[in-house]
Amino acid sequence: MVDMSNVKLRIENIVASVDLFTQLNLEKVIEICPNSKYNPEEFPGIICRFDEPKVALLIFSSGKLVVTGAKSVEDIERAVNKLIQMLKRIGAKFQRAPQIDIQNMVFSGDIGMEFNLDAIALSLPNCEYEPEQFPGVIYRVKEPRAVILLFSSGKIVCSGAKSEHDAWEAVRKLLRELEKYGLIEEEDEW
Repeated sequence: MVDMSNVKLRIENIVASVDLFTQLNLEKVIEICPNSKYNPEEFPGIICRFDEPKVALLIFSSGKLVVTGAKSVEDIERAVNKLIQMLKRIGAKFQRAPQIDIQNMVFSGDIGMEFNLDAIALSLPNCEYEPEQFPGVIYRVKEPRAVILLFSSGKIVCSGAKSEHDAWEAVRKLLRELEKYGLIEEEDEW
């Protein structure tokens, strides 16, 4: 059984798509959004930055949004609710609650041990290693779908997960594979 007690993961970024289920007049919206940019010839939406919570929102006339930069799902919910309150002040009507879908979560972490990436690249399926191009092993997890960048120091980046649970499960699968191919010992204390 893989020991996960020394594994650390921290959310670095969450990207979510949001549907407000209402059309928006972007000319009006830009007037109420601080720290915003709107140039329809350049990009069809408003780029809006909030300081609290610290996120960026892409706001489209269809009522669809992309929220990025969040460190928690709660930050996304707070940002969407803050925007809705601002939009109500300019007469936007909402028939139902917004639909928020997490598209990607990025985690940084540490497995707590060092690795021989050459040995991993030779043994482990579903991985790529081109040290001349990138100093880490790229390991693809099929289910839950995620990509883990593994560095010789034991540091990792996990991308593509849709939840924190999925990220932990992807790391668990990587460690099981490393154990299965004899690339870490079961008794190692980490």
